[in-house]
Amino acid sequence: MRKKLLITGSNGQLGRAINTLYAGNDAYELINTDYGVAGITDLNITDQEQVMTLVKEVKPYALINCAAHTNVDACEVQREAAYKINAIGPRNLSIAATECGAKLVHISTDYVFPGTSSEPLTEFDQTGPKTAYGATKLAGEEFVRQFAKDYFIIRTAWLYGDGKNFVKTMLRLATDHEKITVVDDQIGSPTSAKELAQAIAYLLPTENYGLFHGTCEGQCSWADFTKEIFRLHGDKTEVVPVTSAQYKEMNPASADRPAFSVLDNYMFRLTSDHCFADWHDAIADYLRT
Repeated sequence: MRKKLLITGSNGQLGRAINTLYAGNDAYELINTDYGVAGITDLNITDQEQVMTLVKEVKPYALINCAAHTNVDACEVQREAAYKINAIGPRNLSIAATECGAKLVHISTDYVFPGTSSEPLTEFDQTGPKTAYGATKLAGEEFVRQFAKDYFIIRTAWLYGDGKNFVKTMLRLATDHEKITVVDDQIGSPTSAKELAQAIAYLLPTENYGLFHGTCEGQCSWADFTKEIFRLHGDKTEVVPVTSAQYKEMNPASADRPAFSVLDNYMFRLTSDHCFADWHDAIADYLRT
């Protein structure tokens, strides 16, 4: 009998990458859920009764929580909604997973850190979110620790895959712009949803539970990332670097972003032999497909 994986937020970039990775895998059966998406089992993770009912019915081997309120700017003005989705949702999934003896994979973010470090951040470094998004995601982590028994929390950053993302936005802008301005003083690690899905698949059969950082190796600024995207894609659009302060002047409603949010995949190195691809190789692979 195939093991069932119940995926929340399955229509998002990571959910799609997981579906692609497990396509044709005879060992697992994927149960895709999302909220308000036609053709996919409807699940509101903020509704505890609905979550428990479905999990008891499915009896999954594992729940993979890809659902989140990820619009950083919107979270600042939609704090209650953000807490419901990013904190109460993981709490409900954790309670249901423990009740039904299922593993839980929960995806978190670099935004749980203040963004003021000058060195890559390990799982042992002090958190301190500066945005509503980061605060709600950290609350979600804490609920998972409190209510889930067998769990993997994976913090990732700068994710791109099949869906709306920074890479596609830059490529779209390049079609009708001779030059574009991109921030060059925010440093992170662009991460392919494909690479993150592979890390989840690596951890899932194990009992190597706990907190992990999961990003592609290496680091760059948004401007440097854009230049590499254009180089690989053959676009001639000029990238004009700007500071975060200059961007804020142009977009005053935008929430602050971490200046430095490079995550060190320390726990993967300490406890496993799984490695993420370098970000250069991952974006090249993404643009080839």
